[in-house]
Amino acid sequence: MRLFLVRHGQTQSNVDHLLDTAVPGADLSPLGREQAGALVGALGERGIGAVTASTLVRTQQTAAPLAAHLGLDVAVADGLREIEAGDLEMRGDEESVRRYLEVVAAWLHGDLTVAEPGAEDGHAFFARYDAAVADALAAARAAGVDTLALVSHGAAIRTWSGVRARNLTAAFVIATGLENTGVVELQGGPGEGWTCVRWTGAVLGPEQAEVAGAGPAAEPAPVEPGPVF
Repeated sequence: MRLFLVRHGQTQSNVDHLLDTAVPGADLSPLGREQAGALVGALGERGIGAVTASTLVRTQQTAAPLAAHLGLDVAVADGLREIEAGDLEMRGDEESVRRYLEVVAAWLHGDLTVAEPGAEDGHAFFARYDAAVADALAAARAAGVDTLALVSHGAAIRTWSGVRARNLTAAFVIATGLENTGVVELQGGPGEGWTCVRWTGAVLGPEQAEVAGAGPAAEPAPVEPGPVF
């Protein structure tokens, strides 16, 4: 199976560096809508046979142009939503963002018990994200599809991929960003394991990943990467 994990397009919350993780979340900005449209050129001919987005509106808006181009409906899965900010929701000060990212780093290093007040811990996050991926894969297989796109969120994609892909390390994920509409491409499956074959802005090998020059996957104009949510 081939899995394209796509970060949503830009929102005003990204521009303002806000921890916007709750449903329904912000709409795409005008640039974000351009980025979503540009995904058609980036992924429209990659054999994608199913598209699933999270319950936040920005992922569904990002998925819509690609799905329309492919003649597909956008399925919605709650498990693909962003890592919760809890009591830090909609805060954008440096200390709040640092605390949020420290939780992500702890999970990447194997400590899944860490959580912000009011938010899920790593066990809960991986349980719901694993289930969402498994459900999407099962539906794809039932439809005879072997390539699918999941439109999700920066911290969620980076954290899940960093733990589940055999050739990614915590150090790589922490050092490597994922721009709006950036793509992490995985090959494999839950049984045999996943290998990351593409991460926007990085060079990947079978055993390890190295940080390389960054560049957006499908952005019509340069944009500051900003926070991961």
